[in-house]
Amino acid sequence: MKKRSTPELARLAPLEQLRAGRLPYRIIQLFVGLTLFGLAMAGFVRAGLGLAPWDVLHYGVKLHTGLSLGTVVIIFGFIVLLLWIPLKQMPGLGTIANVLWLGIAADIGLAVIPQAEGLPAQIALFVGALLVNGLGGGLYIGSQLGPGPRDGLMTGLHARTGISLRLARTGVEVLVLAIGWLLGGIVGFGTILYAVSIGPVTQFFLRYCIVGLPQKATVDPVQAEAPRI
Repeated sequence: MKKRSTPELARLAPLEQLRAGRLPYRIIQLFVGLTLFGLAMAGFVRAGLGLAPWDVLHYGVKLHTGLSLGTVVIIFGFIVLLLWIPLKQMPGLGTIANVLWLGIAADIGLAVIPQAEGLPAQIALFVGALLVNGLGGGLYIGSQLGPGPRDGLMTGLHARTGISLRLARTGVEVLVLAIGWLLGGIVGFGTILYAVSIGPVTQFFLRYCIVGLPQKATVDPVQAEAPRI
């Protein structure tokens, strides 16, 4: 029996993403992925073991402004998107949907997910959120409708400055983590666990979530690695 080949992530301009085919299916998959990603974000908060670097910043700002976590996520999504302008990055449909929907999904999750009580419950919720996060990221990336604003910032820095993607990602995330920690964001063992495991978990789900497109293009390196949405 011939082994089924896995579709590749295509590097497409925003208009090419919309013309690549299977658009209704891809839009549905995009929003399912973003919804799961937002719910996972809420799960990490309720687990109380530590957040992803960007979410440490979001939560720290939430503590000092009184805004909901989702509102802060949306505001920072727009701020990061503005930083695309000098980097000459062009947002896709998935980028705009990310900015508008991710925070809403996070607030919905916080409204329905209870606070975990006791270490076993915290660990169980964290691990569950990690798996949901990886699945959501795989669905979102696999829809091939553009990177999240934070990933686009890193690829833009790489393209405009020549620094490596790994250095751009590390530098940006260390900076936002430090600021978020100073603001009181949740930093803990879970922050480290997320950093070392989200890549492999997302990669596992991504292989089953990429929507095959007629166009043949090179793999986008930052999307193939792991989402920071």
